[in-house]
Amino acid sequence: MDFTHILLLVAAGVAAGAVNAIAGGGSLITFPTLIATGLPTVDANVTNSVSVFPGYVSSVAGSRADLAGQGRRVRAALPAAVLGSAAGCALLLLTPARAFEIVVPFLVLGAAATLAFQERLRGLVGHPRAMSPRRAAVTLPTVVFAGAVYGGYFGAALGVMYVAALALILDESLKRINALKNVLSAAVGFVTLVVFAVFADVDWGAVAILAPAAVVGGYVGARLARRLPQRVLKYVIVTFGTTVGLILLYRAVTG
Repeated sequence: MDFTHILLLVAAGVAAGAVNAIAGGGSLITFPTLIATGLPTVDANVTNSVSVFPGYVSSVAGSRADLAGQGRRVRAALPAAVLGSAAGCALLLLTPARAFEIVVPFLVLGAAATLAFQERLRGLVGHPRAMSPRRAAVTLPTVVFAGAVYGGYFGAALGVMYVAALALILDESLKRINALKNVLSAAVGFVTLVVFAVFADVDWGAVAILAPAAVVGGYVGARLARRLPQRVLKYVIVTFGTTVGLILLYRAVTG
């Protein structure tokens, strides 16, 4: 790895950490950068997943003020995040990727549309305040598990999916939902780190460069997200999600 590759990885790590903290989709920056340094596709995918995990942790630190009062919710959701991400990792390591690559862009675009039309959809499915305690207790882990399966498998725009789904089922501000998303993304990232470190070919040299950069970007991005007005934050997340979905769709069609 030459000096140019190192500079590319540092820049990509900072940018991806910030994007993941604000909206999600940072893997679309780091993954092709790893490919550009000469890594095979699968090795780049697992190296990327390991590298961005510290950025998720710093995002949690940067948004911790918005986690106040959400301890019970976090404890209820974490087991589903762990189990789902483990299942996603197993799918990545054991199954062909092509079928999932076709579906993923539509999942991301659907998540962006869900957030964009959140209020109208609530009129159809009901406001979270009208949800029974029993239904709420089942819905949150189910949504978290489904997102974690995707996160363990690939993860690009996981944050967009989580924010869109959680905004539909939780009666919270977007900033507090974004903070919860950061915790769940960190949990998914930790599982992928453990699984891929044991069972996959991780380029630890690239991780040593990307991970610290992602930490810086994740903290800065989380602090920035807290300062954005709710409407602007929503617009940014929807824009990121739509862009990521279209890029993934192009790759799936042309790949």
